[in-house]
Amino acid sequence: MKLTPALSVLILAFSLSLMRCGSKEEQKTITVSPFDTAIIKKTVATGAIIPRKEVNMKSQVSGIVEKLYIVAGQQVKQGDVIARIKIIPNMLNLANAENRINSAQINYDNAKLEYDRNKTLLDQNILSKQEFLPFDLRLKTTQEELNAAQDQLQIIKEGVAKSSQTSSNTFVKSTISGMVLDVPVKEGSQVIESNTFNEGTTIASVANMGEMIFEGKLDESEVGKVQIGNPIELTVGAIDKTKFSAILEYIAPKGVSENGAIQFIIRAKVDNTSIGNAFLRAGYSANADIILARKDKTLAIPESVLQFDGDKPFVEVQQNGKTEKRAIKTGISDGINIEVLEGLKKEDKIVPAASNMVQG
Repeated sequence: MKLTPALSVLILAFSLSLMRCGSKEEQKTITVSPFDTAIIKKTVATGAIIPRKEVNMKSQVSGIVEKLYIVAGQQVKQGDVIARIKIIPNMLNLANAENRINSAQINYDNAKLEYDRNKTLLDQNILSKQEFLPFDLRLKTTQEELNAAQDQLQIIKEGVAKSSQTSSNTFVKSTISGMVLDVPVKEGSQVIESNTFNEGTTIASVANMGEMIFEGKLDESEVGKVQIGNPIELTVGAIDKTKFSAILEYIAPKGVSENGAIQFIIRAKVDNTSIGNAFLRAGYSANADIILARKDKTLAIPESVLQFDGDKPFVEVQQNGKTEKRAIKTGISDGINIEVLEGLKKEDKIVPAASNMVQG
C-alpha cells in the first residue's frame, strides 16, 4: 500500500505524541515523605467482662425450694435471706432418729421411776444423800440423751433443733453484698446440699458489680511480648463508640491447649473512672488492645517503603534527580507505619521499593 503525504504526516505526529507522553511519565516518579504521627504498638486478646468477685449461694440441706426472696438484678446485703428450703427427710435417717428417741425415752422412764422411789426414801431419812446421788445423776443423764434424740429428729425433719431456733440452716443467706446475677432455680425445685462430696445446687449467683475485670486468652506467640502493668484499651461489642481503660494484672504461668494452639489466660482490672455512666453487664464480650509501646508524636514512614540489606533497614531517597540508598534507624511499628529515629528528615522524598515505576 502506498502512503499519501497527508497520511504519513498523521502517523509521524501520532508517534511523536506517544514519545512525549512516555517521556513525561518517566519523569513523574511516585515518592513518599516522612511525617509526624502517633504510633501504638499493641497486641490483641479476646475475652469477656466479668465481676472480680462472684459467689454461688448454695443450700446446706437437701430439699425443696419453698420460697425465693430475690430476683435477678436485685441488690442484696451480706446476711440477707435469699431462699427458704423445705426439708424432705431421708427415710433411713428418720427411722434411726425415731428409734433413738424410743430408746432414750425408755431409759429416761426407768431412771425417773428409780429416782422417785429413792427420793421417797431420802425424804424419810432412810437413804442418805450420798446414796441418793447416783439416781439423781442418772435421771439428768437420760434427760439429756432424750433431748438430744428429739433435737436430732427435728433437725432431720425441719433442719433446725429446738435449742437453736434462730439459726435454721433451712434459710439460705447471701455471703456477700452485691447484685443478684442469676437465680437458676424456681420455687418447688429440688436442691442438693453442699458438702465434701457434692458441690450442691446453686440457688443464686451474687457479684460485686463495682469491681469488674477483663478475662481473656492470649496466643503463645504473643504472651512473651506482654507484662504485668501494660495499659489496655477495651472495646465492648455491646457498647458502641466507647473505649474502657484497664491494667494487665495477671498472666497465667501455664497455657492450655485449645483448637490445636496454646492459649494463656490473662486478667486486667477495669478502671472505674473510664466506665462513667455505662453499665458493664457480666459476660459482655470484649476485645483488649494491650499497649506494648506508644509514641504520641514521632517521625514515621509507611512500613511498606522500608527495605533491608540483610538485617539493616534502608530506603531509597530521590535527590537531585537521582535515587540513592540511605540507611536509617527505626523504632516501634504498628504494622502500618514505623518510627524513624535516624537518617531521614521531613523534606526527604522516598521512592518505594516497587516504584522505579511511573504513574500513568
